Amino acid sequence: MRIVCAMSGGVDSSVAAALLVEAGHEVVGLTMRLYDASGHERQGRGGSCCSPAEIDQARDVCALLGIPHYTVDEQERFSAQVIDDFAREYARGRTPNPCVRCNEHVKFGPLVARARALGAEALATGHYARLEDGALLRAADATKDQTYFLFAVPPALLAGVQFPLGTWLKDQVRAKARALGLPSADTPDSQELCFVGGRDHGELVEARAATLGLATEELAPGEVVDAEGRVLGAHGGIHRVTIGQRRGLRIPGTSPRYVLRVLPAQRQVVVGDAADLETHALTLADFRRLAPLGEHATVRAEVQIRHRGRPAPARVELAGERATIHFETPVQAAAPGQAAVIYAGDRVLGGGWIAETGA
Repeated sequence: MRIVCAMSGGVDSSVAAALLVEAGHEVVGLTMRLYDASGHERQGRGGSCCSPAEIDQARDVCALLGIPHYTVDEQERFSAQVIDDFAREYARGRTPNPCVRCNEHVKFGPLVARARALGAEALATGHYARLEDGALLRAADATKDQTYFLFAVPPALLAGVQFPLGTWLKDQVRAKARALGLPSADTPDSQELCFVGGRDHGELVEARAATLGLATEELAPGEVVDAEGRVLGAHGGIHRVTIGQRRGLRIPGTSPRYVLRVLPAQRQVVVGDAADLETHALTLADFRRLAPLGEHATVRAEVQIRHRGRPAPARVELAGERATIHFETPVQAAAPGQAAVIYAGDRVLGGGWIAETGA
């Protein structure tokens, strides 16, 4: 069949395309230009997906595989749906997950549409995930599993997607790339947000403030207080802190203090001990279902609140687009704005965004 393969320039999408070619499919490589890469290094490929160097590498891989390669410009959509959302969320004292938003709004929908326009029967990507009978499942390589980032992709879109690396281990993928002589064989995995570059996230928020209509006071410095409201110091703006942060607070005392809460209305950051980061309950908003759970249901499941986090057993109470999670044992540093994904074993049941945390 004709399959469009999303090509980031990294080793994973390169091997995904190679496997499809080996299987006899007619493959078309498609790379998305997502952001203005002015000032990004073109040398030292790897570390930031979709950079100019990565786009060049995707083209080189396609040439070696003997398949056509196209670059499509999605900068406007990416800016509005991912970067602006990222900046607004931090300005509101929340912790966004831009990779989830990118998959939800930018990558899969537009790419599936382009694949269909090209007469392709499927879209393939280099994500580590599996699809079986319509169910989204964890990848065989648990250390590289990316289903946490995919829960918000609608099932109707996933029905037209293939994940060739779902049963592969990362070491096997690199070995395959070397055996094929792919130029991306030893490209490092992306380790940073592609659009942030060498800046910290606070700088990016400030740079986009005028464009987003953020008032000066929304990014103004404020007080760092303890749980009783005693002023301990000052912060450089709530958009510069995240729940669980310890470094960079610059407050007196010998014991470590962690960011527990961000209070946008008061421009305050509340700090405390590591034990105070624990929570037994979460409320999720905009819950998405990837399994037939029903509008109102209670299920036993495992809940993951960050990509590298360990799934935690919990009781999940669903009510329309809201979900309440009661953990068997507390989780640490849950932050409003983060994604929380619900699993039954390897299967993704759904997920949403943390709206509130409870004791």
